[in-house]
Amino acid sequence: MPLYEYECNSCGVRFERLQHMDEEPVKTCPECGGKVRRLFQPVGIIFKGSGFYVTDHKRGPRPRNPASAKPVSGDAHKEPKTSAEKDSSESTSAEAD
Repeated sequence: MPLYEYECNSCGVRFERLQHMDEEPVKTCPECGGKVRRLFQPVGIIFKGSGFYVTDHKRGPRPRNPASAKPVSGDAHKEPKTSAEKDSSESTSAEAD
């Protein structure tokens, strides 16, 4: 059964009535007895089928931003090496050979 909303033209009071679709609309205000009009409310939208969800894509996945990529190794807690540290580590590994 649909829920209809009414508004009185005289006193402006709003009220709702649960009515069958084949019932006559309410014509008088329960507060003051004035004329009322039925208000139209937006209907709820139900999306069915594919194409309406976040997981549905027309195209392939978006390319990842390399700057926001997480480190692959277990060294996530370490800070990245600076260029000076990289140079010194390369020289020590070359000396060890």
